[in-house]
Amino acid sequence: MFPNPKNKKPKKGKRGRPKKKVATGTQFLNNIVSTVLIFAVLLTLYSFLSGNFEDPEEMTLSELASGITSGEIVAITVEGEELKITLADESERVSKKETESSLSETLGNYGVTPEALSSVAIEIKNPSGFGYWALNLLPFLLPLFFIGFIIWFMMRQAKGAGMQALSFGQSNARVIDPNDKSQKVRFKDVAGVKEAKEELTEIVDFLKNPKKFLDIGARVPKGVLLMGAPGTGKTLLARAVAGEANVPFFIISGSEFVEMFVGVGASRVRDLFKLAKKAAPAIIFIDEIDAVGRARGAGMGGGNDEREQTLNQILVEMDGFEPQEKVIVMAATNRPDVLDPALLRPGRFDRRVVLDLPDRADREEILGIHARRKPLAEDVDLKVVAERTPGFSGADLYSLMNEGAILAAREDRKHVSQFDLIRSIEKVMLGPERKSRIISKREKNITAYHEAGHAIVSSVLPFADPVHKISIIALGHAGGYTLKLPIEERKLQSRKEFLDEIAVSLGGYAAELRVFDDITTGPSHDLAVATALARDMVGRYGMSELIGPVAFESAPAKRFLGTTKSEGEYSDEVAATIDKEVTRIITEALARAKEVIEDNTDAFEAITKYLLEKETIERKEYEEILRAHGIALKDEKDKEEVKKEA
Repeated sequence: MFPNPKNKKPKKGKRGRPKKKVATGTQFLNNIVSTVLIFAVLLTLYSFLSGNFEDPEEMTLSELASGITSGEIVAITVEGEELKITLADESERVSKKETESSLSETLGNYGVTPEALSSVAIEIKNPSGFGYWALNLLPFLLPLFFIGFIIWFMMRQAKGAGMQALSFGQSNARVIDPNDKSQKVRFKDVAGVKEAKEELTEIVDFLKNPKKFLDIGARVPKGVLLMGAPGTGKTLLARAVAGEANVPFFIISGSEFVEMFVGVGASRVRDLFKLAKKAAPAIIFIDEIDAVGRARGAGMGGGNDEREQTLNQILVEMDGFEPQEKVIVMAATNRPDVLDPALLRPGRFDRRVVLDLPDRADREEILGIHARRKPLAEDVDLKVVAERTPGFSGADLYSLMNEGAILAAREDRKHVSQFDLIRSIEKVMLGPERKSRIISKREKNITAYHEAGHAIVSSVLPFADPVHKISIIALGHAGGYTLKLPIEERKLQSRKEFLDEIAVSLGGYAAELRVFDDITTGPSHDLAVATALARDMVGRYGMSELIGPVAFESAPAKRFLGTTKSEGEYSDEVAATIDKEVTRIITEALARAKEVIEDNTDAFEAITKYLLEKETIERKEYEEILRAHGIALKDEKDKEEVKKEA
């Protein structure tokens, strides 16, 4: 139920600007060390530039006069009082002339004739301009500039620490601009959840045209709570509402409100709602709101608990909304049972939208969305993939399509085939294949008989699901597996279906006991599944004739305060009776599994032999084995019953 991932842009701050990282104490210390190192490097460079060159040898005026007379000097450059002298061998000397007289007068006083002086190239440079002053002032100004830079840098760091303290209570919400097409999501990008989209259409209409509702006195819900299992597309649907309404979308997680200091979360809530009101019409989306919205007074934290203070501020902000503010608060959770009642009352989160796991048609539509940018081979049939993925969420289907593309790319193919998608189903459900795992011949035999036991019991019992695939190749933590899929989608399960499912779970246990007269650790997971089903039948669904229609056990979602059992709801005598009933159901189911294997020994052995040879049996080959041994298929039985009823 998720669109193909787009290129992520840098996170933006609350007003759309990129978020800046504030220096922590460790970063501040690192900056100080860096500053000292830079200072040392610059000081060394300055010392090198200012005084480490070899100075030219100095010449007196009498030596200069004699050199001109003898013809050893070819050029003189005059810069104020400084004289740069070039000798015939191209070496250089320096000297100084008298302050108040010209060079010719000075040299004339030392006996240099005009004829001798005319043979020397004399160049006079006026010591003026920016270069002159810079050259003279740089040795004094450079240290001052550097000291000023050090002071400015230290003050900047101190200011950053102060700003961090001042911005501690500001909201860290990310904003998705309605004009950002790369992050925009529409209802057409969300497959399935038709009823949920219909519920949210009026929210979109209100954000687009609030006057129509306000003129007639209608009040659109201030809060919309999206409830559903993980991966069903709650966040995506909220983004689609903002995309359809073309309004700013403020998104923040419930955990981002909670800090170690009491009052910070409440301050962030106030800041978030203030920003949303300025940008109205807008949507505030709080993901995983159960992080701060849990029921108060449950013994978790004290009266000044930061989480409670944050929740109180959310309640106040939502209760203070006016219809004209045009701000809709949306939140998502997969634990609606733990939320505070004050959060769910009319006037706050009074609109609740439930997102169920997709059915077969919805799964096919979701797969089509995820396949938009993937080159599919001609043999790809998304309908078959949808049929083999009951119970998959939108996120699971996205992962399935992505794994299929990865498998095709790994094998250097340009198109994703049906085989890639079928393998991806098993990888998402159980994990990658472990073909490199070395097992002994005895363990391989045990695994083959174990999986054949599951398969034959599932194929014979009338209310069990038909088998689509059997494999003894290790996947994830499983040494082998039997893939069973229902003929049609169902929301309700009957008592007979539960009993057959328990018997199928014990088929591997019964097979090992019959063939090897011993039990391994292989059926441990099967036993846990069977025991849980039997206990739910007795304690939750009232399917025990001995105990009757009484629910002693609460749903797993209700047990959120750290208890694994509802204490004090029934006596020890009732608990003992429940345990006896669970044992009776499992014992009878094991006996049925043993009976099925005994009555269909030939088919059981044929399935095991095929598994040992091929390691995997697909549905077509498996059904041929069943027909060869006189076992009718589930769909053929259903067709015969329909004909009889007709």
